[in-house]
Order: sequence, then structure tokens, then C-alpha cells
Amino acid sequence: MAVTAEHVLSALRAVQDPDLKRDIVSLGFVKGVTIQGGRVAFTIELTTPACPVREQLKEQARAAVQALAGISQVDITMTSQVRASLSSQPAARLARSVKNIVPIASGKGGVGKSTVSANLALALAKTGARVGLMDADVYGPSIPTILGLTASPEVTPERRMIPVQQHGLRVISMAFFMKPEEAVVWRGPMLHKTVEQFLGGVEWGELDYLLCDMPPGTGDVQLSLCQIIPITGAVIVSTPQDVALNVAQKAIAMFRKLNAPILGIIENMSAHVCRSCGTRDDIFGSGGAKATAERMGIPFLGEIPLETSIRETSDAGTPIVLTHPDSAAAKAFVNAAEQLAAQVSIRAMQGELAPPVKVTF
Repeated sequence: MAVTAEHVLSALRAVQDPDLKRDIVSLGFVKGVTIQGGRVAFTIELTTPACPVREQLKEQARAAVQALAGISQVDITMTSQVRASLSSQPAARLARSVKNIVPIASGKGGVGKSTVSANLALALAKTGARVGLMDADVYGPSIPTILGLTASPEVTPERRMIPVQQHGLRVISMAFFMKPEEAVVWRGPMLHKTVEQFLGGVEWGELDYLLCDMPPGTGDVQLSLCQIIPITGAVIVSTPQDVALNVAQKAIAMFRKLNAPILGIIENMSAHVCRSCGTRDDIFGSGGAKATAERMGIPFLGEIPLETSIRETSDAGTPIVLTHPDSAAAKAFVNAAEQLAAQVSIRAMQGELAPPVKVTF
């Protein structure tokens, strides 16, 4: 009996997305099944180009279809279409063309949050995703330095800002509008206005992800962002040491109080490996962020090593994800970005897969 499209789809129901816990057929990932003799071709459309199990799903799908009698060749095209998270879909007034807004936050300063934000954004952009980076750390904006930016945003006749583009990112920062020696000394209303302007007064264009590098702490900027626009979820950056983790938990508590989901925790400066002898030294401890994530029921997105090369490339405006892509540090950033993208997809698909609410009159 000749193989039909139904036979192919039935075989592919055995392939399950490990994050969404559903098979790729019921998730709507399989498209355009064609059969010509013993050759089968179809497309698998994932929810992010940064899917960490992309190749795993492809090979499982190939094996499932090749097991059918009479099939000699299986051609699979892998594509992606980033979904908008349920929380950001109603946000029509501000950043209406942005699918997912993700603040990168920390409880305290000095944990490398801006460096993590820049490298996560670059890692996502390298997969083909459309990514924006909003430097919302108005007190100490450092994203332009990390990305090697010297240009300033242009302004349209309608008085809207056009973000500066660098390495495939669209970037806006308070640093573009102040002299290097100047300090921002503002009260809450001014900070609120700046966040509102960065969201609604910028021509972001179509974006899959807008990462927002937040100032440390639990202050006005965080409050304004969550009040102005529904966010997809926050990422918390912390070092492994107890002091940093204790403060990071306060940031988690703040976002929860504002009904903002926590997408996960990243442990930065987790360990230092000596360039000369290869000895690992846990300068700030190790594993604390992962243990905190497990205790609080929050995804752990990965750990970033403490490396001189990360500091050197950031100071030079040439982030390590771009300049040393094969290094352990760059691979750690890429892994964290993939895990973040997976959590964003889970948030979006949970909304799509939720059963309809029954309304009784």
C-alpha cells in the first residue's frame, strides 16, 4: 500500500517537543508534506530559530518517517516563526510590532548584567532572529561601549527615534543623549517618561525579541516598564555568591509582585579556568544560582565563566560571541540564549494551547 500524507503525519506524532510536552504534529509544526514515489518532503516550523533541540527534532522526524515501508529518502526543511507571548499581544499602544519584551535584571550592580544582555542579544541575532536591545540602565548606560557604538540615533520628521544598528541588533540607549562625564540625576517621573519614550517613541520595526538591560535593584525603571507594557518575562542575572543571590531573590520577588513571569536565572562569573594550567577556581563560589532556581521553581538558563577575554572584548566593543565564537565563554552565552528562547516559546505556546474558557450566561 502506498504511503500517504496521513501515514507520514501519524509517524511524526511520535516526535515530541521536550519543552512543550506535545508532539510536533498537534503543535502545528509540520507543514507541506509531499510524497513522490519513495521520497517524502516536509517542513518543520519551530517557534524560534534559536531552538536548542532543533537538530534533535530533525533527526527524530527523519528516523520516524524512514521507518515507513517503501520510503527511501526524507527531505526536511527547518524553518521558524517566533510567536508573540500572550502577555505582550494586547500591547497595542507601545512597541506594537515587538513580539516579546524581556527585561534582563539583577538585584545588585556589578554582576555583569549588561555584558550578559549584549551577548544574549547577539547570540539570538546570529540565529536569524530580529532582535532589539534597549539600554534602560539610565544611570550607567554601557551597552554602546560594549557594542562599540559611536553613532547616534536619527530622528524622523514625526519626532520618532530610529535605533542605531550594530552587528544585526537595533539599539537605543541613554548614552546616546548625554556627554560621557554627565550623570543622570532624575526623579521617578523623568525615569518613567524615558522608559515610555524608549518603548513607544522608537521605530523598532518588526522584532522577535526586545531585550531590556535594566538598572540594578528594584526601583522606578523596573516599575515603569512593567506598568507601561505587559512583558513576556524577566531574566535575573546573579553571581554565585550568597550576597548576590540574596539580593537577586528580592528582584524576583519584585517581578512576581508586579505579576511579571520569571523566565529564568543566569549565573555569571561562575568559575575561572586558568589560561596556563587549566585549573578551575570558583572565585565567587559555584552552583548557587542553580540551587536558588531549583528552590524557587524557576528555570536555570545556564552559567557563564569568569574569563578575562569576556572583559577584554566588552571593553573593546567587540563582544566575545562575535569575536571568539568557538570559545567556552561564547558557547555558554549561546546556550543561555537558546534556553531563554525556549522559555519564551513555552510562554507563547502555553497561551495558544490553552483550552478555551467556557463562559456561562
